[in-house]
Amino acid sequence: MFPSISLAQEIGLAVLLVAAIVWVVGLGHMLWDKRFHQPEPGAFEGLAKIPAQRSSAAHPMESVELTEAEQQAFAGLIRTIPLH
Repeated sequence: MFPSISLAQEIGLAVLLVAAIVWVVGLGHMLWDKRFHQPEPGAFEGLAKIPAQRSSAAHPMESVELTEAEQQAFAGLIRTIPLH
């Protein structure tokens, strides 16, 4: 096929080309189906929404009281974070 590359390289190039064609055809088929076929009513339509964050009062194990020293240490840590 190409005089400047070896037979192994030609085979690799052919395999890569076939894989790319299969990928493009599969992608086109998937997009075609998604565009022209409506899902059945009640069918799964994407991800469910992310639930809202619960308040700390939701469960006693989800909150921790910090000592004054811990609060000051945390405030100092927050001040060291650069705000870009």
